[in-house]
Amino acid sequence: MSKRKPYTRELPTDWWMKQLFYTKYMIREGSSVFITIYSLILAWGVLRLSQGEVAFNAWLESLQNPVAIIFHFIALAFALYHTVTWFSLAPKAVDLWIQGKRLDDKIIVSGHYVAFAVATVFCLFVIML
Repeated sequence: MSKRKPYTRELPTDWWMKQLFYTKYMIREGSSVFITIYSLILAWGVLRLSQGEVAFNAWLESLQNPVAIIFHFIALAFALYHTVTWFSLAPKAVDLWIQGKRLDDKIIVSGHYVAFAVATVFCLFVIML
């Protein structure tokens, strides 16, 4: 067995803050923590709904706490940031060709935003009924 130590490259803990690309990437990946917690809160609400009206109303009342409201705004901001960055990556994942020409990236991205807006309006319409 060799007594040599293997080379270990030292990496500072703030390596991702030195370039904007990596900073945006780490923020996007870190946002998943807030989205996961938000999903668990909604799952808890479904569980409380299955336990009856009193339990569900208690869950709804707990969401009116100022800390919960602030958390929901933070989760919304991260979800919107995640959506914007995801849509900007769409042209790299979708390689569309129409009549022998590659579709422009702006058309692909705007198509995603239009679909997002239509789905949002549809969901709001269904909720308001």
